[in-house]
Amino acid sequence: MKQVFDQLLKFLHDGISAIFRFVELIWTWSVDQISRLAAVPWQQWPLWKEFLLLLMLAGVVWALYRVGRELFFAGAAILVAFADLLGVLVRTLPHVMLAGIIALGGVWVINHLDNSLVRMPTWLQASDQTSSPENRQGSPPSSQQSNPPQDQK
Repeated sequence: MKQVFDQLLKFLHDGISAIFRFVELIWTWSVDQISRLAAVPWQQWPLWKEFLLLLMLAGVVWALYRVGRELFFAGAAILVAFADLLGVLVRTLPHVMLAGIIALGGVWVINHLDNSLVRMPTWLQASDQTSSPENRQGSPPSSQQSNPPQDQK
């Protein structure tokens, strides 16, 4: 179970890091493009190019606003999901504790049960199952069949 959980965490880590590398690549490229635009002497441009520059800047601000808003809501959803996960883990603790107590009690009973009180029927004993029915009819009973099974401790 631990290996499955570790693989899941590794998969999530690799996926998230790939997404962040892609976002970093796009962000670096965008900042580079904006830096090039800022280096251009746009004060000497005609009015229509300056207006187009303002529209472009408004588009960039709008896109960054949308990104920030999406990331904010995603962060809130992640926090809610994490809180739900913790709640489920806390709610399952009594059941896990009960399973442990049942297992502990079962192991204690098995280890402390007097085996001499429980006799296995002769038809279930391993020595009878290995011999064929023809050999059992003509052969005298063996010492294993007449003696009760030994206690195994």
